[in-house]
Formats: sequence, C-alpha cells, structure tokens
Amino acid sequence: MIYGITGNTQKEQLWKPVAELLRWLQQQGLQAKLHPAVAEGLTQRKLLNEAQVVAYTARDLATEVDIILSFGGDGTLLQSAHLAGRHGTPILGINIGRMGFLADVEVEHVREAISALERGDYTVEARMALEAELEQELPVELSWALNEFVIDRSGPAGLITIDVKVDGVPLNRYWADGLIFSTPTGSTAYSLSAGGPIVSPACEVIILTPIAPHTLTLRPIVLPASVTLETHVYTGGQPYVLAADGRSQLIAQEGQRITIRRAAHTVNLVKLPEQHYFRTLRTKLMWGAR
Repeated sequence: MIYGITGNTQKEQLWKPVAELLRWLQQQGLQAKLHPAVAEGLTQRKLLNEAQVVAYTARDLATEVDIILSFGGDGTLLQSAHLAGRHGTPILGINIGRMGFLADVEVEHVREAISALERGDYTVEARMALEAELEQELPVELSWALNEFVIDRSGPAGLITIDVKVDGVPLNRYWADGLIFSTPTGSTAYSLSAGGPIVSPACEVIILTPIAPHTLTLRPIVLPASVTLETHVYTGGQPYVLAADGRSQLIAQEGQRITIRRAAHTVNLVKLPEQHYFRTLRTKLMWGAR
C-alpha cells in the first residue's frame, strides 16, 4: 500500500512519531507520501535526512495513495476528510489529541495498525456527509460537511430567526443563537455539546439541534437522511455565520435560501478489528466508570 501522511502541525507531539513511522515504513519497504506542511516541519526540525522527506501535493494525497493516515484529533481528521474531498480515499485517524471519537487509533499503536492494514485486516465505513447550496456561490470548503453545518449569529447580532422547511413543509421558526444540522458522525461533536442526541453512524439521519433557543419547547429533532431542508435566516440586518466542519463564512444577505441535503459522496473511514463505535463511546465518555 501507499500511505499518505498528514497531521496537525500545530502540535509538537506530531513530529517524533511521524519521523519514527517514516523510518519504519522505509525499513518495511512501504511507500509514504507526505503532506507539504508535514514535510516542511520534519525538514525544519532535521528529524530525517533530505532523501527521506519528499513533499507531495494535496491532490497526490487525495488521488494517489491507498490510505491517508491523519495524525491529530478529530479536527485534524475533518481536515483530512476535506483534503480527500469527493475522491473517497479511506482515512485512518491516529490520535495525538484528547478525545478522539474519529481518530481512534492511539499513536503508540500505529505500527500495529499498519501491520493490520498490510494483512488486509480492516474494514472501511462509509460515513454520510451533507451538502449545502446557497443563492450566492459558496467556497468549495463550505459546500459539504462530514460533521455538521452550523448557522450561527455573528458577534454583533442578538438572537436570529431561522425558518426551516422539510421537503417543502414548514417545520419550525427557530429563535436562537443558531441551529446545527448534523450527521450521525457529527452527533458526538457540536450537536452533543448543545444537547443533541448521540446517534450511531450506522443510522442514516439528519439531526437538527438548536443553539440556546429562546423557547424551551424547542428540542433537537431527528429526520430521515432522504429529506431536503430549506432554511431562511433573518437577523435584523446583521450578518450571520455559515460554518461547515468548523470552516466559516459571514453571510451578509439575510433571507436568502440555504438548502441542505445528504451529499452524493461519502467519507470513508478505516476501522481495525478491535475498534467498535460502542467501545469508543464507553472509553471516551467513561461510561460505566466509577
């Protein structure tokens, strides 16, 4: 296999395990391609000789590797997912962060993980994503999301009003700080912190979770993944924020239609035999611990 390696270059704990892994891969006769930022960091720190550090473009990582190894936390894995884009390149998350719902291979076990991959002892989970359309053109990085889309108030704005229709039928008018449109993968991210439910990624649904709603009767709702959601945002003339997996843009024109639906592509996550979603929940949320 050819491995693409990317990671959170803001974390100092990234460099040593990546350098050690590259030396080990070379000893095993396995090929790796480095994200340019990772290659630059290794070169600056002189952890490898120049012959061992070759940078490749993001396109190479998306299209010319078999698996992307994403060193970091869940935020880094989201960046890796957008790096892979719609090509569907499988991603294995190597956790050097804190929580690690998505990056669930601990960094000290990365060699064992590579050995399992080489044996073919793994599965690939296809995770649903969401896509958005706005009347004004959106940047590519905001056109789809693995975790969630968020409509949020900007700094100077107070409560905003968000009208939502489901397949053309009015659902609700939300008076709130914002509204989260989450996939099952994203149910353990921002949606969970705002009071949304935990949803197994095996389910195909869209979760709507209001952020600090003005009315206490407004609760999260789970909808089939087949629906098309149409929203209109009113802010009293103030700009508001549209975010996709943490990448955001200010929207100045209120009242325009934002359409959110299931994306045509999936994000493919590599899972090893000992990994299971429920085991991850028990471990990360300390369920059953005294």
